[in-house]
Amino acid sequence: MEKLTRAELPGLFASAAKMMAEKAEELGKMDALLGDGDLGLTMKKGFEALPALLQNLPEADVGLAIAKAGMTLSSTIPSTMGFLMGSGLMSGGKAVSGAGEIGAVEYAAFWRGFAEGIIKRGKCAPGDCTVLDAIDAAAVGAEEYLHKSPDASLAGAAAAARDGALAGVESTRQMIPKFGKAAVHQATSAGVIDQGAYAGYCLAAAFCRYVES
Repeated sequence: MEKLTRAELPGLFASAAKMMAEKAEELGKMDALLGDGDLGLTMKKGFEALPALLQNLPEADVGLAIAKAGMTLSSTIPSTMGFLMGSGLMSGGKAVSGAGEIGAVEYAAFWRGFAEGIIKRGKCAPGDCTVLDAIDAAAVGAEEYLHKSPDASLAGAAAAARDGALAGVESTRQMIPKFGKAAVHQATSAGVIDQGAYAGYCLAAAFCRYVES
């Protein structure tokens, strides 16, 4: 796939919904260790609402359509992760609004905007052991790929973002949580990946799977 057009968005987010459904039980078990145990169900519920929305949404601009999907995600799952993911999508969508379609350059800009949206809404920073550690690493991965590859492809950028997000997840094993129940139970979280970061990786992996298909 060379570009993501407006017509591709329902399929892109259907891939995300499928991934969140596949990972719902795993995310739930991870969240039960350090949180409320409902992360898997909330991610599944939130993302499964987006493909139909994007199919019927009259918004023609690819970036603004993504931003509206973010608004829907926030309202569908009014939880901390819902707000962070929703804010990320809104900011990421705005970062590519007016582009018409998403290629490698726009894909990197989307993830950078996503990270900035989480930073603004969550008042967090990379290294705080949150979903941001995966999303920011996805943005860095895509940006570094663009820098090294003059003939960068969308598939290459998507793979770099996915791999960056996975590295970001792994890095949370060494971090001290600053937010939520994980911050209260720091001894329990030692050596454990952050469940929010893993959800962020799942999104990057789902988008990559769709682009590569």
